[in-house]
Amino acid sequence: MPTDLISNPLIDRLPPHLKQFIKPQNYDLYTAQDQAVWRHVMRKNVDYLARVAHGSYLDGLRKTGISVDEIPSMYGMNRILKEIGWAAVAVDGFIPPAAFMEFQAYKILVIAADIRKLENIEYTPAPDIIHEAAGHAPIIASPDYAEYLRRFGEVGSKAISSAHDHEMYEAVRKLSILKELRSNTGNTSLQEKIEAAEADVERLQNKKVEPSEMALIRNLHWWTVEYGLVGSLEQPKLYGAGLLSSIGESKSCLEDTVEKRPYTIEAAYQDFDITSKQPHLYVTPDFAHLSEVLEEFANTMAIRKGGHRGLQKLINSKSLGTIELSTGLQISGIFTRMLTNEDNEVVYFETTGKSALAYREKELIGHGTETHKRKFLSPIGKLKGINLAIEDMGPRDLQAYNFYDNERIEFTYESGVRVEGLNITGMRNVNGKLMLIQFTDCTVTYKDEVMFSPQDGILHLAVGKEIVSAYAGPADFNSFDLIFHESDTKTVKPQLTKRELAVNELYQKVRDYRENDKINKPHLLSLQEIVRKQYPDQWLLLDEIEELLS
Repeated sequence: MPTDLISNPLIDRLPPHLKQFIKPQNYDLYTAQDQAVWRHVMRKNVDYLARVAHGSYLDGLRKTGISVDEIPSMYGMNRILKEIGWAAVAVDGFIPPAAFMEFQAYKILVIAADIRKLENIEYTPAPDIIHEAAGHAPIIASPDYAEYLRRFGEVGSKAISSAHDHEMYEAVRKLSILKELRSNTGNTSLQEKIEAAEADVERLQNKKVEPSEMALIRNLHWWTVEYGLVGSLEQPKLYGAGLLSSIGESKSCLEDTVEKRPYTIEAAYQDFDITSKQPHLYVTPDFAHLSEVLEEFANTMAIRKGGHRGLQKLINSKSLGTIELSTGLQISGIFTRMLTNEDNEVVYFETTGKSALAYREKELIGHGTETHKRKFLSPIGKLKGINLAIEDMGPRDLQAYNFYDNERIEFTYESGVRVEGLNITGMRNVNGKLMLIQFTDCTVTYKDEVMFSPQDGILHLAVGKEIVSAYAGPADFNSFDLIFHESDTKTVKPQLTKRELAVNELYQKVRDYRENDKINKPHLLSLQEIVRKQYPDQWLLLDEIEELLS
């Protein structure tokens, strides 16, 4: 089967910081037992899900090129997904939530290439190709759902995270990998590691911290994309990938013991436990309602509200983020400080380390990280005694208030921040409004504090009355070397033991019989006896033999 990734325009236009997560699928590494696991889950699920899943499920399997009988290749999926405007890439287990969502914004399905072990056939704590390909992919055949997924990626990738989020991501990733290893070793030390990892996840879950935007939107993702129901509370249908890919939970989720709640924005504040079945689920009346709730949540985010709360979220995150001023000037960096007035309006801000300036998501020429290597700072707001904001001043207003190029100028903001220096030049936005003024031999003071002095070089004064938006990540991804922190916890692909190799040979023989449509009954009976005596734990292999015999 081809393993090269077929060219797809959506994949080609991915930025480098997302391409770094793409891994080869290595289709040849799937064993005959892996193929049997896929086939068993799909045959059981498809028959059942045809009755209880959303109507687009079966049609989606066909449209996304997913076969019941064999693990899909990225090559085949991309050839077919291209027709509905999507693509798929293979990754290594869990990837950072912001990256996962950004892939969605580019209409790319992220698929963990590994497949669950036989021991975890009903449910796996780690993302695998059954969950990703057979769970996520089919429902995008519904245009309303596909648009929700894309829009969710756009909004979610701008959500501001916290240090606690990163800890939680690493802990869950580690636990999921250890649990999937259980079947390969069974030793005491592994069990101790699993218990320690479970305790770590529980500790973090019980830690009293204010949820970040990323934590809240991740809840929405869980209760919709992963574990969502659609239709009426009395007779809902399945569409969440976690339900569609689980033999056990796809049935148990519809039982009366699982509480069904109407899907609202309140789901953002409902935490979940990734290691166990869900005691309650949310039901959306239709996929269009998902987008309505998403927009309602987006209205609470810093990307739309800006202001001091938005900037404070960025400061607390200690991560790369962006603020946008009322002039459209965008400042990207790691924000460390702000000053506010009595009305809680931001009047001054600072970044530390490399920073960059942009307008409409494009870096301003000469204002990348080479220019702003150490930090960026600026007062903002209105000037003292002047009703007209700088950004609203026309050429005559600027002359009236002595804003001449190559002239020394002194002015004080309403906040009390004072600027004095030689005005070199200014930069305007597309509407002709000043958004940046450069000064040399400049001093910026606030009360008794000197914030900027002539020794610091050129002052690039950001012009704007207020912060209108704040969000995670840079305005222009080309401004920074966006290499995400690579997790120290790697997925493990263990070497097969002699026993496992022998078992896989038997699986392959049975698979060859079925695919070649040559049933050798005496030989199959002999194989059946060997498995019963030597490998009694291989119930799936016995099922496959029994299927051919009958």
